[in-house]
Amino acid sequence: MPLNKIAILGGGESGTGSAILAKKKGFSVFLSDSGNIKPKYKQLLINHNIDFEEGKHTFSKIIDSDEVIKSPGIPDKSEIIKEIKNKSIPLISEIEFAARFTGAYKICITGSNGKTTTTMLTYDLLKRAGFNVGLAGNVGNSFALQVAENDFDYYVIELSSFQLDNMYKFKADIAILLNITPDHLDRYNYDINNYIDSKFRIIQNQDNKCFFIYCADDPIIMSRLQSIKSNPNLIPFSINTTLVKGAYIKENQLIVNYNTLYTMTLKELSLKGKHNIYNSMAAAITGNVLNIRKDTIRECLSEFQGVEHRLEPVLRIHGIEFINDSKATNVNSTWYALECMTTPVVWIAGGTDKGNDYSELIGLVKTKVKALVCLGVDNAKLKKAFAEYIPIIIETQSMKDAVKQAYQLARKGDTVLLSPACASFDLFENYEDRGRQFKMAVREL
Repeated sequence: MPLNKIAILGGGESGTGSAILAKKKGFSVFLSDSGNIKPKYKQLLINHNIDFEEGKHTFSKIIDSDEVIKSPGIPDKSEIIKEIKNKSIPLISEIEFAARFTGAYKICITGSNGKTTTTMLTYDLLKRAGFNVGLAGNVGNSFALQVAENDFDYYVIELSSFQLDNMYKFKADIAILLNITPDHLDRYNYDINNYIDSKFRIIQNQDNKCFFIYCADDPIIMSRLQSIKSNPNLIPFSINTTLVKGAYIKENQLIVNYNTLYTMTLKELSLKGKHNIYNSMAAAITGNVLNIRKDTIRECLSEFQGVEHRLEPVLRIHGIEFINDSKATNVNSTWYALECMTTPVVWIAGGTDKGNDYSELIGLVKTKVKALVCLGVDNAKLKKAFAEYIPIIIETQSMKDAVKQAYQLARKGDTVLLSPACASFDLFENYEDRGRQFKMAVREL
């Protein structure tokens, strides 16, 4: 039976893009958001004559649909999702829906950390190589909106676990899995196996014409790889092991051996730190799979400037370096940030805890952190985790205060690092809002 009515939950980037695509494809569309819809999205819905509501969910209108598209931020335990499932109405993601209407080649990237950097790096590589390419998913415009309004031959798509959860028939031509560490466990019943299952959905439906690029140094990935049912071409990358096929490090050279042999020195990489070697490897392998010229790969990896809110230098004031790493919304991401630091650190951290285990940070904290400025509504768990290891711990409830206190604690030659290890939703709209407030507060010192 053909689908006629589509309900969309959430009026942000993902939901609005889905609504526009659905309307364009001739569906009867109703969009519902329990909160307030931002003016720019509201205007788009009005311009496209799309029926919508905000500040509530009218259950009767939503369940009177043939299919529901859910924005990734809406948890499965919400009442409206339970009701949809009770009525056995198909529930899908924007990515699943949009993929029905494009035959473009899809390069999809997931992982607990490094997704955005690798996505932007890979997109930059394809742009430099002259590909007709779109940037979608967690970055750029929504995939659905681009399918509705553009005609790209390739898409580089960043996928969170929340987006992967409601994808069923979608197939990635190239799937990249960077790493898996505990994250968002509050959304996965505090069971890491549920989260691992979610991440591995990136390779569902892949066949022997597809590629799976993955980190061979990640024990969780390697353990789960034994039981995968799909049949893509496997291309690993490692900084610990010399590989017959894939990417690896030897004598300070990054080597990619797939299709052709590609090498460049680690010094040439524009992005520093161990985590960025992994990100660069994943992009370089993708370049080799797509037969991009070696000179173009080298140019991209040596010139790429990084991503806003990810180890982003802000200012140096009286010899104190301020770094914005607001994108570090989990413990492992903060581990990478602290690992990169070469000067004493005044660390600003805290926010919405997602079931964090801070113990893996203790080794780095003991050697690198001189003071902790807690920034959150409830900082009890953070304070308890580090009370024994950090001599100075103070609490703040606003970014302005956090930056001011950190500045007073820092001395010439120190680094003030915002790397929260937590989500931002207790005090901020999102991690971008948190990062921008940090940069503004630093500039106002």
